[in-house]
Amino acid sequence: MSEALLAPEAGTGATAPAPASGARQFWRRLRTQRAALVAAVVVALLVLVALAAPLLTAVEGQDPSTYHPDLVDSGRGGVPIGSFGGISAEHWLGVEPQTGRDLFARLVYGARVSLGVAFAATFVQVLLGVGIGIAAGLGNRLVDQVLSRATDVIVALPLMVLSLALMAIVPSGFPRPVLVALVIGLVAWGSTAKIVRAQTITLKELDYVAAARLSGWSTWRIARRELLPGLAAPVMTYAALLIPMNITVEAALSFLGVGVKPPTASWGQMLTSADVWYQAAPQYLLLPAGALFVTVLALTVLGDGVRTALDPRAASRLRIGTGQKREGGA
Repeated sequence: MSEALLAPEAGTGATAPAPASGARQFWRRLRTQRAALVAAVVVALLVLVALAAPLLTAVEGQDPSTYHPDLVDSGRGGVPIGSFGGISAEHWLGVEPQTGRDLFARLVYGARVSLGVAFAATFVQVLLGVGIGIAAGLGNRLVDQVLSRATDVIVALPLMVLSLALMAIVPSGFPRPVLVALVIGLVAWGSTAKIVRAQTITLKELDYVAAARLSGWSTWRIARRELLPGLAAPVMTYAALLIPMNITVEAALSFLGVGVKPPTASWGQMLTSADVWYQAAPQYLLLPAGALFVTVLALTVLGDGVRTALDPRAASRLRIGTGQKREGGA
């Protein structure tokens, strides 16, 4: 469009309003979804708690690894002394059975591990999936066939079984949170690659991509300048839904005893030793389970809100807080 068409008419002194940017439109659509906004606030609070874990435990005056044997009844198998699992001014959520470790400190430090592993694993999945998907979509037939078959093999492999095998052969001295994030990311990128490949094949048939190829642009430049902006919406949407899935995978691996090892606090690792205390000390089971439930639910609702905001034509799968009214019959 020429500059003359964009200029205001002579003598009017008025300017045509600039169209809203894509980011501005996204935020405007997201603000109309009350459930997504509530979920975003919950996720932000969880991330803030995880980041501020040392400060919060310092305010309480406890840490996640100190044992307090005087706060448990050894004659009853290590049940916490006092009401509601030993809740007091010094221990805001009570103490852990048998060890007497502070539950509040372990819960907030567990948020750091669970959320950190989930976000790191999602980053690895998206990085590998986008790279392999674009290479398959833009490559020749041989490259596409090889990468597509490799992706199909990764997708077909059982995630938990492969993760268990990889976790078992790595030396115990390797940092377990980093290992869990790498294992989840390296064995679960297949779905992302398939989505990106399909989108790349669709986008490369458009006129502006064809014009870039005819102009002699390199494959890397076409991918960076023309394809990545078009892939941002589906990749962001899928990444938002991957995070809660990765949280549950980390919890499952820790629950099976091959994930995060004690004394490092993790919600899944806490559930590992809490299954036998659901009657004597129910808060030991309910606190990490409730934290996992709230986190996964909030991230799922937020991911659905992001998907709908990026593609307003798509109806939300979760009819929560959309504010939609049924039209009355004529």
